[in-house]
Amino acid sequence: MEHRTIGELMTRKVVSVGLETPFKEIAQTLADHAVSAVPVLDSLGRPAGVVSEADLLRKAADRSDLSGRTPLPHLEAWEKARAEGRTAGELMSAPAVCAHPDWTVVEAARLMEVQHLKRLPVVDEADVLLGIVSRSDLLRVFLRKDRAIREEITREVLGRTARLGAAGVTAEVDRGQVALHGTVTDALLIPVLVRMCASVDGVVSVSQDLKPTPAADDRTVRIGEGRTKESRTPS
Repeated sequence: MEHRTIGELMTRKVVSVGLETPFKEIAQTLADHAVSAVPVLDSLGRPAGVVSEADLLRKAADRSDLSGRTPLPHLEAWEKARAEGRTAGELMSAPAVCAHPDWTVVEAARLMEVQHLKRLPVVDEADVLLGIVSRSDLLRVFLRKDRAIREEITREVLGRTARLGAAGVTAEVDRGQVALHGTVTDALLIPVLVRMCASVDGVVSVSQDLKPTPAADDRTVRIGEGRTKESRTPS
């Protein structure tokens, strides 16, 4: 099936800073480009980490509140060290967790979920920055038209499994929600079809009212296929 890759979805014009970029310049870069984080690149153009608004805000939170209205947050030793940082290299979250352009949406989404990330720098084989992909970029697959989703399911899922017993199945798609109708020759094929349809880019959910065809009676006797019954005459 034709899964869209991260290379197709990523933003190629990436705003970045260097390891020695000072605090105020980072803040100005975020404000100028209306972004919440930027990759921090080493001298070879490789992401060493990511510096975000949260990293900068940690410095403000670590200062005393003369009004006394809010308590001083408890910061771990590593957080205090980062809060005292003056450059991107000292403030950034490191190491950078990166993706590759040939990854699928599923691979990138799973990594973001496990690592609790909002974005992934995308790098080539030499770890040089190519682009960046965000959660909103991944959600673009759900903007696919229903017609395109139905055509892919009909061609790639039902078409390829027809010879396995899914020739009597049709698919309807409404706002990304797939409904399978018809009959299959084996009930074990039903969950397989559901999983395959769910893996198509842009599918929100899959429902089905598929039914297996009645099993053929192996004891049926066929007449007229060149077979004759022996007849015995009484002695």
